[in-house]
Amino acid sequence: MPLTDVGVKNAKPRDDGKVITFPDGNSLYLWVMGNGAKYWRMTYRFGGKQKTLALGVYPDTSLRQAREKRDEARKALSEGIDPSIVRRADKLAAKIAASNTFEALAREWHAKESHEWSTVHAQRVISAMEHHIFPFIGHLPIADIKPLELLDVLRKVEQADKIDTAKRLRQRCSAVFRLAILTGRCTSDPAAPLSDALKSQQATPRKALMRDEIPTFLNALSQYDGTLQTKLMMELMLLTFTRVGEMAAACWEEIDFEAAMWTIPPEHRKLPEKSKKTAPPHLVPLSPRAMEVLRELHAISSGRRHIFPNRNDPMRPMSPETLRRALHRMGFKGKADVHGFRSTASTILNETGFNPDAIERQLSHAEGNKVRAAYNRAEYMDERRRMMDWWGDFLAGQHC
Repeated sequence: MPLTDVGVKNAKPRDDGKVITFPDGNSLYLWVMGNGAKYWRMTYRFGGKQKTLALGVYPDTSLRQAREKRDEARKALSEGIDPSIVRRADKLAAKIAASNTFEALAREWHAKESHEWSTVHAQRVISAMEHHIFPFIGHLPIADIKPLELLDVLRKVEQADKIDTAKRLRQRCSAVFRLAILTGRCTSDPAAPLSDALKSQQATPRKALMRDEIPTFLNALSQYDGTLQTKLMMELMLLTFTRVGEMAAACWEEIDFEAAMWTIPPEHRKLPEKSKKTAPPHLVPLSPRAMEVLRELHAISSGRRHIFPNRNDPMRPMSPETLRRALHRMGFKGKADVHGFRSTASTILNETGFNPDAIERQLSHAEGNKVRAAYNRAEYMDERRRMMDWWGDFLAGQHC
């Protein structure tokens, strides 16, 4: 007699703990275990052997669903196919499909690429994917994702006024699809044609001091009422026009007082992570005034590893954010940017007639012409030293 939903629900185990079976018909059985667990099973013969096929667990698999699976198995048998082989193939296909979702491929791409990134950057990349991309298309098979589907996800980011984030996410999604293409898991990159469909962030140039604004700035700096270290850091930034991250991370071991030279190690330079292992250090000739500033700082923090130790944790360097806050405190919010010191120096030095190659080398800019970069390894050190001395004297003459 066929089973009913109520009968399946109320089926009880044997008192002796042995398995009890309840037939439904056409070789389908409900097995009730000693602990009360209920399993759907189908018995059949194939190739002269008696076999048993698992069809699910009750109540996750209902009576109706168990019957449908039995009928599918009987159909396979009628076509001369062993249903257990079909079941294994289905499980394998499901496993492959699960490993070919966009999220699975994205995490594979991230693991492949992130060893060349800083820890902070690697975390930032995957966090953006987890927040903006995975909740919407992460579960989809990567081969099924269409351009408009991805565009809809990226538009959500745009609408949150995160235009640059949307563009970076498109680029990273494109990299994920390219990996999938190379490994045979999809045939096209739906992110590629979306480049022109996204908004472009209006570039805002760094606020740089004009030549005639330097005296006012230096006067404000002389009256700065914050910490002396911050004040001297700001002056040293203007004297050397290095990058703020390089300045913040500077250690006393990098300063050669006798040679008046600051050697910035590659790990502190603004370089791709993979380049830091082979890149040379950046040499910064120090003007007499820069040396005076460093000696003053040495009297303050010579017992520390960093030239600008963090006030709350002296084992760590000062945050670059300190200088931005100092500029605001000096009244230059929206009028000047610490990174803009580099533009100010470059403009004035070029106008004065210094060798543009020496200026670019001092700024630690990469040569845009790859062929020229491969052969031109000149440091222009003599010219740069004269240039930096001139720059220090020029700034000294700008004080009100």
